[in-house]
Amino acid sequence: MPRTSQQAEGQRSEDAALDHLRLHGLQLVERNFRCKVGELDLIMRDGAHLVFVEVRQRRSREFGGAAASITPAKQKRLLRAAQFYLLRFRQLPPCRFDVVAIDGDQLTWLRNVLEM
Repeated sequence: MPRTSQQAEGQRSEDAALDHLRLHGLQLVERNFRCKVGELDLIMRDGAHLVFVEVRQRRSREFGGAAASITPAKQKRLLRAAQFYLLRFRQLPPCRFDVVAIDGDQLTWLRNVLEM
């Protein structure tokens, strides 16, 4: 359960992202996967692909907006968390990283934004 208003807003953003992705045929595998090296907001299945989804929300596009808030350090943590998650697989599925950027009321789904 979210403890702060910022966490509650983050939860609503993840809910909106999840609804959007489901409308486009993706299936939820896991939500808020946490490990010692980072966190993955959503892990989805898109056909044969496993999709690691980072959800970012900003009130506006000022200062670059939600997508621009994913720093190189954050990208590194996402990659490490995905690698940690993938340790459970004997055979690795095809994977990709997507971002759902929410700027105010505008939701943008960016596919395949990082290379593993």
